[in-house]
This record gives sequence, C-alpha cells and structure tokens, in this order.
Amino acid sequence: MSDNLLKNINNPTDLRLLDEGQLPQLAQELRDFIIGVVAVKEGHLGASLGVVELTIALHYVFNTPEDLLIWDVGHQAYGHKILTERRAIFHTNRQLNGISGFPKRSESVYDAFGVGHSSTSISAALGMAIASNLKGDFEKHHIAVIGDASIASGMAFEGLNHAGVTDANLLVILNDNAIGIDPSVGALKNYLTAVKEGKNPKKNNMIKSLNFDYSGPIDGNDVFAVIKELKRLKKIKGPKFLHLITTKGKGLQQAEENQVKYHAPGKFDANTGEIHPKLEENLPPKYQDVFGLTLLDLAKKNEKIIGITPAMPSGSSLKFMMDAFPKRAFDVGIAEQHAVTLSAGMVTQGIVVFCNIYSTFLQRAYDQVIHDVALQNLPVIFCLDRAGLVGEDGATHHGAFDLAYLRCIPNMIVYAPLNEIALQNILYTAQLGLNHPIAIRYPRGRGQIIDWQKPYEQLEIGKANCLKKGSKVAVLSNGTIGNNVTLAIAKMNNPQTIAHYDFAFVKPLDTQLLHSIFEKFENIITLEDGVMKGGFGTAVLEFSAQNNYNSKIQILGIPDEFIEQGTIQQQQQFCNIDVNSLKNIFSSY
Repeated sequence: MSDNLLKNINNPTDLRLLDEGQLPQLAQELRDFIIGVVAVKEGHLGASLGVVELTIALHYVFNTPEDLLIWDVGHQAYGHKILTERRAIFHTNRQLNGISGFPKRSESVYDAFGVGHSSTSISAALGMAIASNLKGDFEKHHIAVIGDASIASGMAFEGLNHAGVTDANLLVILNDNAIGIDPSVGALKNYLTAVKEGKNPKKNNMIKSLNFDYSGPIDGNDVFAVIKELKRLKKIKGPKFLHLITTKGKGLQQAEENQVKYHAPGKFDANTGEIHPKLEENLPPKYQDVFGLTLLDLAKKNEKIIGITPAMPSGSSLKFMMDAFPKRAFDVGIAEQHAVTLSAGMVTQGIVVFCNIYSTFLQRAYDQVIHDVALQNLPVIFCLDRAGLVGEDGATHHGAFDLAYLRCIPNMIVYAPLNEIALQNILYTAQLGLNHPIAIRYPRGRGQIIDWQKPYEQLEIGKANCLKKGSKVAVLSNGTIGNNVTLAIAKMNNPQTIAHYDFAFVKPLDTQLLHSIFEKFENIITLEDGVMKGGFGTAVLEFSAQNNYNSKIQILGIPDEFIEQGTIQQQQQFCNIDVNSLKNIFSSY
C-alpha cells in the first residue's frame, strides 16, 4: 500500500485531487481511523463504518459545501466529519468543549443541518432546494442520506409526498442496511427486502409512483459503483431517489456480526474488535433494566398489560417482554406519534398500555399526548427513559423539557422516582388502574442495588415524603437528582439545618405538605433534573404566589439554554446541581 492518503486530506477539495483508483485505499484508511478513535473514546460505530464509501463518493462527486448534504440520522456522519476539516480534532468527539457526535450547523459549514433525531432530512433538504429555486439557483444540489429505519417515519413520508410534486433539485439516498439501532421493522422494511431480492415490487415501484427518478438497488460499499451512479444523477434535474445496500459495521467483523451491540459498543480493542468488559459485578441495575424486568414480572401476572416502543426495544429494555410475550409487546419503528395514538386506541378497549419512549423523542408526539390521550383522559402509562441530562449525546438527546411540557397538560399525572424501588412501585401502582394518563420519567444509568424479592407497594398518587428533618432550609427535590441532595448534606458541617423532601409527583402536587413547609420555613430550595422554566420549581413558585406565602424560593435545575455534550457529572456541574455545588449552596444559608 502506498503512503497514507487520509493524513493529507483536510477537506473535500483535497479529496477531489485523488485519482478514483485511490479511493478504496482511502476508504480503508478512513475506516481504520474511525475504529481507532471510537475504540478508545467511545461513540457510535457501526453506522459510520457502513457508509464510508458513500461518504467519500458524495464529497468526491458533489461540490460540498456549496452543494448541501444532510445526514439522517447523525450516527452516520463520523466519516463526513473527518473529511470536512475535523480529522485533527475528531478525538474530542462527544466530549466537553469538543465536537458534537452529530452534524451541527454552528460547528462546520459542511454540516448543512443539525440532526440528532431521525427522519428530518428529506423535509429539510426539500426546503433548501425550494429556496434555491426561489433564488434562481437551479444548479445547486441538495442531498438527504436517510436510513431504512428513519424513512419509515411519518415525517419522511410527508417529505417524499411533497417533493414528488415539485421540480426541486433533490436527491434522496436510502442507506438500506435493514437496521437502525435495532433491526428495522414493518411493512416498508418487508417491501425494501423484496426489492433487494428482485421480486415484483421492483416493477411496481412505490418511489417511482411518487414521481421520483428511482435507481438501484446498488452496492453502497462499492465506491466505484456509487460514484458512477452519483455522476449520472448529478445531470438529472428534479427529485431523485437512489437505493443503496450497505452493511452496518462494514470492515469490523464483530460489528458486522453483532450490529445492535456495535451500534455504540463502548471501548473496545481496535485490532480484534473485542469489547472491553465493564466491571458491572455488584453494581446496581440500570433504570432501563429495572423498568424492563419489572414490566415483565407484572405482565406475567396481569394479562391486560401491553408494551409499546418506537424503535428502542433494546435501549429501553422492553426487549425482555418482547422475547417473553412477542404478541404483547410491539416495536412500531421510528413512529412516536403512531406509538402514542396506538396506545390510546388500545386503552379505549380496556388494555393496560405501557408506552415506553425516550423523553427527548416524546417531544415529537406532543400533539398526540394532548389531543389523543389527555383530552380524552385515557390512562396511557408513559415511561420516559433517558429523562434529564444524558451526557455525551448532548443537546439533541437531553430529556430536559418533559416536566415543563407535560405539567401544563390537563389530566396528566407526572412522576419522577427517587430511585429504582420507587420506579418499581409506580409501575405496579399504574397497572392496578388509574383515572388519568401518567408520565413516569427516569434517567439513564444506575442508582442503587435493589431486592428483587421485595413485594411491590402501592403508592398514593400525589403524595410527597420527608426524607430528612431540618431547622432552617427546606430542599424540595424531584426525581433521582434528589440523591445528590442526600450526598451533599452528608458533606456539610451543619447538616441539621437542611430538611429534605422528595416530591416525586410534580402533578398533582402534595399541597397539604407544601402548606406545612411554607408555614415552617423562610427559605425553600427546589431541585429538578429538568429545565427551570415551567418545571417543578415553577409549580412550587405558583403555589406560593397563589397562597400569598412570603418564603424565599431558590429554583435549581437546568438553565434556559441547550446543554452541550460532556459527561453527566460535567453537565451537572455546569447547572450547579452536582453534589459539591449543592453542598456550597446549602452551606450558604
């Protein structure tokens, strides 16, 4: 092999100076570079390995950044970042003050659109293409690279439907590897499989029927074939659709063979692909597993229980129930709106539905929560995973807004457990039957070791608890961030001054206890792992104003800004809700 090519490529202009025959070598070097960095620094691996050839071909054929390129979702974009002036700093990926793990407009001119959630690329690229037409620029190209799991989302179909009746210079590239984070599901997946196998759908092509110039499927890991087709498509005006077949994890045997595990494998050996074992013995279970295993246990005893998730069965641990009761647990694909209204429909027929969605993704189904669930007062049980600060995925994935956006909805019960035991008990309580929908929000990560043999306890809806008595300041916390309060008090020289209350229910609030607290304490601190504007602290402030109390209230939580990537500890420090910051705040009273 000749000298290293990648080290001399700082941007796509450098890339276009290479002979086409050199590109397979560059692809190998780019793969090795991604593997080498992710093995040590962690991150999303398989998706970017699968599109190395496509990434090179796109920047080789098109005139980026003048031609606009959008990745859907950003898991695929590591190679893109490395080829677009970020190779030297790629080792800072997903770290505090480093580059984002997803395309980000403020980070690079080559990142045409910010993408952390899926299925947005076609609409965004179409908007850019129509804007180009309006400005009289009919030569610029607008490219959306979308995965087969992402294209099954309703928003992607909306974009396709609109694009087909325009003359926009839009190229949609389907990266078809039959997997998102988990394997793709649904009728569209079956259709794409049939197309790949050369069956009848290729003749009765649904994409062609939407007025796209369709080509493919072709081997997306053959850089020469991809370049040839892109050059042809570059000469064609109007909406175009290229169907590529790729292998997620391409180039790393283990990543090809275990695509779910190697989506984001953690640290691993770059040479062997072997994942470094984590020292998990005697560690508490993850909140996700407490949810999944508790739901499975409840489902064994209550045949009315159904589980629903939009494309996150492994991440949410609904997989436990899917394996045990495949007819009672559903992965509906990347379709949060559908998941919510499907749940609502089931509940009307007396089914007990646990709808498990990452907090940041429920934002995509807000109207359905209001109109289809809360307005009709249907007791859907929403289990919101990854609530609060989530760490290295950063601003696109924090579950920071759920307390605020759910608290304002009539009929909603909003609950955040202090620990895994409380999570178990609220899951048990909810399936006994509620008169209203409930949102149960819990973080990623671990809390405390639990006794799986301990019987569940039925919780009183709206009840708060005093965890520690104190003389001077009342700290009212919501959710698992309350454990930071306990640790902070333990570090104080005068812990007797601090009283601590667990307000797990943001809605309904325990007003009886609040009256008692406000009558006793002149200084009250609220703490939440969510945005301060409109959240739990705001609810306490509203209560105070409505009842003409004069206590001083300090609200702690996530400030009115998007929190960038870093560790959860670093993010908590930034928000002044880590243990040491809380200790200093408490000690100042």
